[in-house]
Amino acid sequence: MELGLDTFGDISTGPGGTMRRHAEVLREVVDQAVLADQVGLDFIGLGEHHRDDFAITAPDVVLATIAGRTERIRLGSAVTVLSSDDPIRVFERFSTLDALSHGRAEVILGRGSFTESFALFGYDLADYEVLFTEKLDLFAQLLTERPVTWSGTTRPPLENVTVHPATESGRLTTWIGVGGSPQSVVRAAHYRLPLMLAIIGGPPAQFVPFAQYYRELLAADGIDPLPVGMHSPGYVAATDEQARDELFPHFQEQRDRIGRERGWGPTTRLQFERDASPEGALYVGSPETVARKIVKNAKALGAGRFDLKYANGPMPHEQLLRCIELYGTEVRRLVDDMMADS
Repeated sequence: MELGLDTFGDISTGPGGTMRRHAEVLREVVDQAVLADQVGLDFIGLGEHHRDDFAITAPDVVLATIAGRTERIRLGSAVTVLSSDDPIRVFERFSTLDALSHGRAEVILGRGSFTESFALFGYDLADYEVLFTEKLDLFAQLLTERPVTWSGTTRPPLENVTVHPATESGRLTTWIGVGGSPQSVVRAAHYRLPLMLAIIGGPPAQFVPFAQYYRELLAADGIDPLPVGMHSPGYVAATDEQARDELFPHFQEQRDRIGRERGWGPTTRLQFERDASPEGALYVGSPETVARKIVKNAKALGAGRFDLKYANGPMPHEQLLRCIELYGTEVRRLVDDMMADS
């Protein structure tokens, strides 16, 4: 069972509760990734956003910095918003990262849960579906690392074009991020790409049919099973009470800020506790509590990797570091033991 981390570079707080500047947060993210590498975690994923409450707008640049300070941890996006990017440039950036990191680069492609990038880069939200569909089709062809001939409605056609640099392995590791759309599951199976389930609300059990459907689609085409992973928010501390008390005010602040934009009601402690229960989507608690939840849902989904979104609101850098250390040492050990005993 692989364990990874994800972050969007949430703006953190410094001494006296003052908000950190974006530049400070970016440097903190690099330090967090270095620690993740030191404690033996398998993956660090950086999410792309274009708003003032998240610092990471260029994940590949930050990942390249991390590559120079780490040795083994794999480096990826979580997610790359392919709809408002150029597939060729995405491939070039991540194949370059792959070279600089000696083959550790991954990309998780998705449509994202925020849409600021569309207007920012000159795209019409009315084209939301066709943009992702066509760009994913082009990107899938680029992954062959052979000359590509392609045409569509969202960009000029390509005729026998080879994109550089090629990866040394011959294949850039690429996942499809899925937030609950059966159509996205179909796409992942169609393009023979691993499936990353973003489980950020509701019972994780509701995603079991998506994982089963994915495997059925692959089997129907005679394809051997491909990896399935899951991504969820959470936080690890010494005890369940400490973890929930430390996370809740920051989680509430972030959720309410986004909720005001989307018409959600205020976040209550009761809702938070329900999401943090064994049946909820939040992995919050002591190492044993978090490990048991990971193992339970990994078995139900048949998942081989779990990525914890460890930054959730303006939590201080020092608390995030403690969370990473516990996750990479205690949770890692407990998950390994529980999986070995099953």
